[in-house]
Amino acid sequence: MVSHILTYMAAPKTPMTKAHKAALAVGRAESRTVRDYLEAVRRNKPKRGRKRTPDSIKKRLTFIENEFAESDAITQLKLSQERLDLAMELAEMTTAQQIGPLEKAFVKVARSYGERNGITYTAWREIGVDPAVLKKAGITR
Repeated sequence: MVSHILTYMAAPKTPMTKAHKAALAVGRAESRTVRDYLEAVRRNKPKRGRKRTPDSIKKRLTFIENEFAESDAITQLKLSQERLDLAMELAEMTTAQQIGPLEKAFVKVARSYGERNGITYTAWREIGVDPAVLKKAGITR
């Protein structure tokens, strides 16, 4: 029975080659670049309805500040939450403008990442990647 167990034991592991380690590092770097870009796209996905601008948010924040002192406790609570939500939305708008560097890095690696992982044009589009970005990356239908 011991000889039977020995036949199922794995062969000794051979060390990875430098080329294999380099390929793994490239894959990890490309995955990180793609993930960062896709998360930025998801965060900045346009919402339904009228688009807000930084000016419209600032105007609403000013209105809230003016109304806050004269409001009852429940209204103050709601205005306080709206103020926090608007401040976060305003902060996200300023970071949304920083998607350019992420997009540039994505364009460099998207094609090789997609080919290596079997990602189609349709899958990229379904997740929210703009067709113009895919074209820059050399990914076609």
